[in-house]
Amino acid sequence: MPPSPPSPAAPTEGVPAPLPLASQMLRFGVIGSLGFLVDTATVYAVHFGLGLGLYVAGVLGFLVAATFTWAMNRRFTFPEAEGQARGRQWARFVATQTLGFLVNRGTYAGLIAFVALAREHPVLAVAAGSLAGMVLNFITARTIAFRAGRA
Repeated sequence: MPPSPPSPAAPTEGVPAPLPLASQMLRFGVIGSLGFLVDTATVYAVHFGLGLGLYVAGVLGFLVAATFTWAMNRRFTFPEAEGQARGRQWARFVATQTLGFLVNRGTYAGLIAFVALAREHPVLAVAAGSLAGMVLNFITARTIAFRAGRA
């Protein structure tokens, strides 16, 4: 009797199995925290170092942090997706994070516009925005950007 083919749920040879949900959430949160630092450093460098406005700094901070977190999550949170085409996966990740971005930066912009303390200490606005978008970002990353079986 010939060997049976692997079941559709079985990982492909050489591809790691997905991590348990709790482990993914923890890793995603840790990497998101690191992304927060990257985001904040970018906002401060662009605003205070280059003299650009806080809104421009916020957009650039998001793009730099999104690229950083994509690379880290690809490697440590969703290793089963590491073999996928990088450019397409990065584009999916950034696209799926758009709603999270809107929630994140909407919170950021609202605080900058209406709260003097946030204008004086933009880290507070960055932190509030990051927390507001994190849950949505995890769900879309897990179910769309890094979903196993995507090319």
